[in-house]
Amino acid sequence: MIVSMIQLIFEIPDVDTIKDKRRILRSVKDKLQRRFNMSVAEVDLQDSLSFAQIGGALVSNSRSFGESVLHKAFELVERDVPVRIHDMSIYSEEF
Repeated sequence: MIVSMIQLIFEIPDVDTIKDKRRILRSVKDKLQRRFNMSVAEVDLQDSLSFAQIGGALVSNSRSFGESVLHKAFELVERDVPVRIHDMSIYSEEF
């Protein structure tokens, strides 16, 4: 079993309240979950108003498949979500 994981740190410009930040994060998480059938959660920077860190995971039987799906997920965030990405990492582990 291969678990492929992605971590994204991004800045959300023009956010004035935590409620606005949560709305944007909920939208990002829902898109990734629906489109790529992956688990997604906010994993750090919860108290920051303009920055967020999310993590996602996908279980498959192929490292290349899992990582290619996560690269597509990253491209979706980069293309469709109004955020500035500061860091992204993708890696896989075999269990």
